[in-house]
Amino acid sequence: MNNRTFADLGLAEPLLRSLHEAGYATPTPIQAKAIPHLLDDHDLIGIAQTGTGKTAAFALPILQHLSEDLVRPPAKGVRALVLAPTRELALQISESVARLSKNLKLRHTVIFGGVGQKPQADALARGIDILVATPGRLIDLMNQGLVRLDTVTHLVLDEADRMLDMGFIRDVKKIIAKLPDQRQSMLFSATMPTEVAKLARDMLWEPMRVEVTPETVTVEAIEQHVYHVGTADKRSLLEKLLTDPALARVVVFTRTKHGANRLAGQLLKSGFSADAIHGNKSQNARQRALAAFKAGECRILVATDLFARGIDVAEVTHVINFDLPNEPESYVHRIGRTGRAGRTGIALAFCDPSERGHLAAIEKLTRVRLAVAGSPIQASARGDTRPPPAPARRPQPRRRAA
Repeated sequence: MNNRTFADLGLAEPLLRSLHEAGYATPTPIQAKAIPHLLDDHDLIGIAQTGTGKTAAFALPILQHLSEDLVRPPAKGVRALVLAPTRELALQISESVARLSKNLKLRHTVIFGGVGQKPQADALARGIDILVATPGRLIDLMNQGLVRLDTVTHLVLDEADRMLDMGFIRDVKKIIAKLPDQRQSMLFSATMPTEVAKLARDMLWEPMRVEVTPETVTVEAIEQHVYHVGTADKRSLLEKLLTDPALARVVVFTRTKHGANRLAGQLLKSGFSADAIHGNKSQNARQRALAAFKAGECRILVATDLFARGIDVAEVTHVINFDLPNEPESYVHRIGRTGRAGRTGIALAFCDPSERGHLAAIEKLTRVRLAVAGSPIQASARGDTRPPPAPARRPQPRRRAA
């Protein structure tokens, strides 16, 4: 059990004050393991999924190093670079950096595609201490001479396996080729496929390795159930479950963008508060949907795997896999939207006969046999339509993961 405090890890007083003000009580396991290594200037491989607190694990040491070194970045220059695969994750990391650097005089900004570049170029023009970026937009700005990377002293590659899945590894290599050899580098990934392992060897020097296994997070924090149901009955099953107000804030995952749009529209017609979020939506539409969900104005968010990583929405009570994913790792990331920051959560899976192979692969990966739940459509004849109970809070609800 981890009894260490943030002060025990060697963090400076301004950062301890920011942590206290933001409501962080004690370090998560990834923070307790990674922060001392990073403060000692080691390179690092972190094997951890979202919801484990890895953003603060890399951001706090970087902030401390930058605040101790009074060097100012030159025009268009960058001191610390954090690469993230999606706009949503980049925004979330940027928000965490803003919270944690509140008591430091450091400049930071975030850049991503899908929006106008002028405000981003203007922010970079006077030099930036910490830049959070998606690879495509960063390369666009590099090619236009609007940013220089020869002053980078710290590099973070977050969600490296997701970068690989989305086809960004070539862009990442181009960016790394422009960085100084003398730097501290960190790579975080939930899994370590061959191509990511090769990238880690190329970009890191004698790295320390810290790991938080996804199985532990899945088993301890999330109650999992499976409904065996025909494809044609999935929507009526979902609507039956949603009549219970205990499903207060729900993320529903579909396999395709079209399926997400269709299901969200059907739920709206049935009187439920729902919206869809996926890669074909404009950046503004995605941010509006996410903001409404975070604020409790929208009860149900229907999402594709774009949403499965890096989005930290507090108090998601249930995750429902309307379609089981083809890759069992995606299931782990999907259900990780609940059971976060010291809370428990519930994950429900709908499995039609064609998806039984996917279910077997998920149970093999997580080492958990999903409890079979009776369909409320079948159970209604017995007068029992209740879904699994609402999640209970764990002690110490103020502890947050970043």
